[in-house]
Amino acid sequence: MTPIEAVAILLAGLAAGTINTIVGSGSLITFPTLLAFGYAPLDANVSNTVGFVPGSISGSIGYRRELAGQRGRALRLSVVAAAGGATGALLLRAFPGAFAAIVPVLIGVALVLVAIGPRLSRALAEHRRPDAHRAWPLSVSLFGSAVYGGYFGAGQGIIMIALLTIFLPDDLQRLNGLKNVLAVVVNGVAAVIFILIAPVHWDVALLIAAGSVVGGQIGARVGRRLPPQLLRAAIICVGLVAEARLLFG
Repeated sequence: MTPIEAVAILLAGLAAGTINTIVGSGSLITFPTLLAFGYAPLDANVSNTVGFVPGSISGSIGYRRELAGQRGRALRLSVVAAAGGATGALLLRAFPGAFAAIVPVLIGVALVLVAIGPRLSRALAEHRRPDAHRAWPLSVSLFGSAVYGGYFGAGQGIIMIALLTIFLPDDLQRLNGLKNVLAVVVNGVAAVIFILIAPVHWDVALLIAAGSVVGGQIGARVGRRLPPQLLRAAIICVGLVAEARLLFG
């Protein structure tokens, strides 16, 4: 790794940590960066997940005020998130050859989620049923999103915040804080599995971790004031470049 590559990965981690805390989908910054520097898709995904764990913790700490009074449901949903994250990580390791082939599809799905995420959340919130707070529909859908998060991760925060908006009648900022905690669980469980059985590039993971820790604090303190449209546009542009590189070389 050259010094220029190291700085670029560190800055990508900082940007991704900020975006993850506010919106989700920060992987669409770091993952294409690693691909551009020649890392294999599987190695980039694994190292990315491991590196994001400290950043997710940082973002959750930054949202601690919004987490007040949510300990019970955070613990209950964390069990589901852990099971889903572990399942996704094991699926990735069990079928590593398939990952490179479907990465363009996964990035495409993530880009669509980034683009329609706010509209989807609003539409679903408007159609929330009075009994939508029941535990089992949220648990089932959260498990599915956690499997996706453990397998790839880009856009999982957007999926989670949409689901929480549907099933939990609460303030959006409080739900965003809960989303950050659940992302810690999904990434953390997947990271433990990857460390044990997958190819982690520790230099990459540590650089992303350092950047995302700072980014998590920026996202929690300052990021709420940034235009979300600008962030989404930047994410989509980076993702489209990565998609073009994967499809056309």
